[in-house]
Amino acid sequence: MSNQVHEALDKALKGPLFDRRVRRRNLKDSLLGSGIKIGGVAIIAAVLLIMFFLIYVVGPLFTSAKVEEVNHYAVPGGKEAKTLYYGVDEYKSTALRFTQSGKLYGFNLQTGEATTEATLPLKGNTITSFSIISDVSDLLAFGLSDGSVLFAKYSYKVSYPNNVKTITPAVEFPFGSESITLAKGAITKLAVRANDSAVVIAFQEANSKNIHLKSLAKETSMFGDDVTLTEDTESVFEQQMMPDYLMLDGSMRNLYLVNQQGVINYYNVADLENPKLLQHINALSGDEKISSIRFLLGEYSLMMGTNEGRVYQYFPVRNADNIFQLQLIRQFEKSNSPIEMITIEQGRKGFATIDGTGRFDLFHSTSERHLESMEVDEKGLSFVTLAPRSNGALVETKDGHLKVFDIENEHPDVSMSSLWGKVWYEGYEEPGYTWQSSSASSDFEPKFSMVPLTFGTLKAALYSMLFAVPIAVLAAIYTAFFMDTKTRQWVKPSVELIEALPTVILGFLAGLWLAPHMEAHLSGYFAIILLVPLGVLLFGLAWSKLPEPIRLMVPEGKRAVLMMPVVVLLAYIALQLNSPIENLFFDGDMRHWLTASAGIDFDQRNALVIGFAMGFALIPTIFSVAEDAIYNVPSYLVNGSLALGASTWQTMVGVVLPTASPGIFSAIMLGFGRGVGETMIVLMASGNTPLMDANIFEGMRTLSANLAVEMAEAEVYSSHYRVLFLSGLVLFIFTFMFNTLAEVVRERMRRKYGSL
Repeated sequence: MSNQVHEALDKALKGPLFDRRVRRRNLKDSLLGSGIKIGGVAIIAAVLLIMFFLIYVVGPLFTSAKVEEVNHYAVPGGKEAKTLYYGVDEYKSTALRFTQSGKLYGFNLQTGEATTEATLPLKGNTITSFSIISDVSDLLAFGLSDGSVLFAKYSYKVSYPNNVKTITPAVEFPFGSESITLAKGAITKLAVRANDSAVVIAFQEANSKNIHLKSLAKETSMFGDDVTLTEDTESVFEQQMMPDYLMLDGSMRNLYLVNQQGVINYYNVADLENPKLLQHINALSGDEKISSIRFLLGEYSLMMGTNEGRVYQYFPVRNADNIFQLQLIRQFEKSNSPIEMITIEQGRKGFATIDGTGRFDLFHSTSERHLESMEVDEKGLSFVTLAPRSNGALVETKDGHLKVFDIENEHPDVSMSSLWGKVWYEGYEEPGYTWQSSSASSDFEPKFSMVPLTFGTLKAALYSMLFAVPIAVLAAIYTAFFMDTKTRQWVKPSVELIEALPTVILGFLAGLWLAPHMEAHLSGYFAIILLVPLGVLLFGLAWSKLPEPIRLMVPEGKRAVLMMPVVVLLAYIALQLNSPIENLFFDGDMRHWLTASAGIDFDQRNALVIGFAMGFALIPTIFSVAEDAIYNVPSYLVNGSLALGASTWQTMVGVVLPTASPGIFSAIMLGFGRGVGETMIVLMASGNTPLMDANIFEGMRTLSANLAVEMAEAEVYSSHYRVLFLSGLVLFIFTFMFNTLAEVVRERMRRKYGSL
């Protein structure tokens, strides 16, 4: 090296200019390194924040209720007369007390100050029985000593004296202030239900074993809104058992005669003139006795409290002979003391109890949750009622005090058992996993089972993987190992370009074109599954039999191009065979044959459609990663295998696939993770039916599709809203697990083969 070159090198590598250049490079390296670290930490922090936010929204679902005493004062009107009922306005500002003496006391709920006082028009009679017609409609019925019934409806009048909002309780008589005569003697047992057209009454007179049924038709005045009742139908039947309770359900079809020993006679009174005894059972065992009984919201489920502190829930279930029978559904036990009274929530399937020790307990029936328990008064309690919005309670003590409670109980209808276990819902023949989050009726029982949604998510992902994995992995093997470099350079980007297709377009095509086309050519699509692989094998066999000069006209690495028109032609032929196959094997219509002969339900938008559509979307992900894993197997391993005499296929099976297997597994897991989180395709092409059925011809509803469908309509911070976030959390955990597993395998592969 000449002196001039030495001098130039010394000048370039020494001196202030070189030092500044080194410092700038080191600074850039340090900044870039710090930026990468910060970015990585930020990504991890963002993922954790998302998870913490989901947990923050979901957490309140599993908190217990909070009950706090806010006021107590002497019972309005005094404790001499027995309380029959308390009515509370929805703002918890005013209440109304009905007593056995026929007195009505309106009072301010915050102070206990009396606001109104009135007397029912009993005309010298006494109240001998009482029935709540409807808590929701505020309708009551009073059985009188002269054999008549008086109907009353309470309400709350809003006025603004001196610009101050004032709520005053009021009572009106919807069918007139005169009581309606039903019998000659005092009515001791009474059950009343009403609908838009009629009122049905079941009653028993004093010293009589007869049960009377009477239907009164509603007639509205032509010139006003006055409603009168006219006698329509009546019947009488005798009972050997003396019932302690008459219970008529909300449908006015089911009548239960119950005594304290737990014996129940269950009648169908749909035909009022011919009541039919459906069942005679003893609902209790041993010395246990009924101490309180009440219908749950909806007047379908019987809630029976006993002297041993248990509450049993019964409702009628259709048996194998298509006959309704009372069935024990669930029981609640949080006390050893007699249940003195059961009261219900007016908007949910919750209820509260008071027992002989002076304890107040709050439950929810469907979720089987015991939400709160509070010792109210050791001297004992005599009455309890819940506010219309279930955010408060009135508890009357035996020593004549009324205690007012605030209740914070936003999500009693959700529990781990209702989310992940079988639940027996009202009107269902057996327990099951059900998702049904909304209804128009006020007595609706929300059904928030996550099982059918999770099942649907896995079902959609698995069926799509059955379609995508064989195609993607085999295509990756051929492209990476057998295809020549030039052909690979346009095949691989072309397949990866499919991933750029918006899934909403794929879902649109799958729902509006593929699903009806597949329904019309079902046999043809099954023929594709059989004919295309068989045809490819036969074409390959035929190609191998051609003379060598002809085969060499197409280089070995480009022969896959020849298969493209063959596959298209075979698929076309298979679809054309649809009609002959259906005529030969399926009486001309495969779908009808599946439903009528095979007993297999068929929905147009089903798992088969999802398998094709979502499988097509997953192919690029699986293909790209698997192809890279196979292509990056060190060439010296391949060459060594070939040099030792192994054939190309032996090298592929014995060397390449074992070496690339972690990468192939990683590709499959990434595809499965994407399939679990896919939204638009399953939303538009699956039918969105939350079923628990592996049938490939039926649809499903996935967690992601459910979020897309229902989140926009969910009331913010409601149970439905938080359960949707819970489904998002479950989906997040699923995809996180699958993607993490794939990354772990990929990292393991990199460490294992990085030094080769």
